[in-house]
Amino acid sequence: MKPRRAAIGIKSKTGRGIAVVLSDSGAIPQFELREELKLYDQTIPATMQPYHEVMELPWTESVTAVKPAIAAIEKIAAAALRKLIDGIEARGMRVACVAVVGPKDRQLERIGNPHIRAHAAEGVLFRAVVETAAKLNDCPSRAFADPAAELRQPSRQVKKVLEQFGKAAGPPWRADEKAAAIAAWVALAIPSRPSKR
Repeated sequence: MKPRRAAIGIKSKTGRGIAVVLSDSGAIPQFELREELKLYDQTIPATMQPYHEVMELPWTESVTAVKPAIAAIEKIAAAALRKLIDGIEARGMRVACVAVVGPKDRQLERIGNPHIRAHAAEGVLFRAVVETAAKLNDCPSRAFADPAAELRQPSRQVKKVLEQFGKAAGPPWRADEKAAAIAAWVALAIPSRPSKR
């Protein structure tokens, strides 16, 4: 029997990702699970807020100084995503896409306030790290700043379906979970390429 297609929507946050998994079941996807992915190692403090650790340095030096932390975060994220993918596959599904919701790339060097720049840089970083984790796990990925803008459904329908997903998920069902669910929904609407595995 051919495995059902699934998509993982992940709302990237500093140090974590809110994941919602939907499976293809026709016009409206089916909610499968929600999980929070830990994207840092508490024994390596710089993996939680790497740009905060170096925010007093000039920007060009900060970019260089965080490279070891970024490498560690990428490994952590890849392992967390691999565990989620394995769990999905154990349920008889195939992950067609990882849809990542997070801020767009921006010209961080133009932000004058070091603290605000650190927050902005970490937002962009953790979105990029989740995309890298998908690539390291041979999963196609798409990034969205606003996935709802790409969902071609009437807003009333979207609200109704998100309420159904929220009931299936149970609390918490906040804006982050909803954004992840919409991203997964958009990803399921895109034809997938054959799996490399």
